[in-house]
Amino acid sequence: MRSIIPEKNSLLPNLLPSKVKIVEVGPRDGLQNEATLISTSDKVHLINKLSDAGICYIESGSFVSPRWVPQMKNSTEVFQQLKPNEVVTYAALTPNMRGFEAALAAGVTEVAIFAAASESFSQKNINCSIEESIERFIPIMSAAAKAGIKVRGYVSCVVGCPYEGDIKVEKVAEIAEKLYHLGCYEISLGDTIGVGNPRSVTEMLHAVSTRVPFTNLAVHFHDTYGQALTNIYTALQLGINVIDSAIAGLGGCPYAKGAAGNVATEDVVYLLNGLGVTTNINFDKLLEAGWFISEKLGKSPVSKVSIAYLAQTDR
Repeated sequence: MRSIIPEKNSLLPNLLPSKVKIVEVGPRDGLQNEATLISTSDKVHLINKLSDAGICYIESGSFVSPRWVPQMKNSTEVFQQLKPNEVVTYAALTPNMRGFEAALAAGVTEVAIFAAASESFSQKNINCSIEESIERFIPIMSAAAKAGIKVRGYVSCVVGCPYEGDIKVEKVAEIAEKLYHLGCYEISLGDTIGVGNPRSVTEMLHAVSTRVPFTNLAVHFHDTYGQALTNIYTALQLGINVIDSAIAGLGGCPYAKGAAGNVATEDVVYLLNGLGVTTNINFDKLLEAGWFISEKLGKSPVSKVSIAYLAQTDR
């Protein structure tokens, strides 16, 4: 297909990182909010397509109660069928010790834990206070250290909450610091309901960076108000070089009415390519992965870039 990726503009800020790591969350964070159940073989096929496109970090499942998240009930089978890859990390979300033990038994080599910067969201999402959630993570961190497994941390509602409204940046910084000191090597800051803008994102990142180094931070934006790419560009200028995204813009938030899915990986990579930032991702193969899972879900991709390219093909 004809490439329409823009050339790097010499007038662009030279503060941008030379290379960015994409953390692909579609197979977990994206699919868990999709009503159509995806088979184990199709999930594995999607993950293989993503790794073949050059994505080196893929959140591939989660070990939670299938009663609450039916889409993730086959995570054990998914991880057992994934072939080990020296350059690709297949990670899993493990919200509690039981989930961590199940992940360990399935051969998972990296896990993630999550907290919220909003008390109300924490209660609605995991039925406990923020402090109680942090306490739950202590045995997980200890067990992970013994098993030689790295742990990534998430903080939800870093800009706004569907129940509390605006979130104080000091609270976000406090929770991020707690996860960092527990031993999380990287903290992903999530705008769960997509209300952020360059000003609020800048203020939040500056506050967090006083407690956690920029080199240990990532951003995770939803696109509810169409601000995700703008916020990513803002974060890049501030020094962030790890971005979470979901293939085909999969996902949403069941606790935030009307919240759109994660920013689409295709759109993020298109932006980065245009900025001359290295990702080592094969864009054509990435598009194919998005079209594959969209077809399985019986829906069009959310990614505007994907839709534009799709219109140029015979598909």
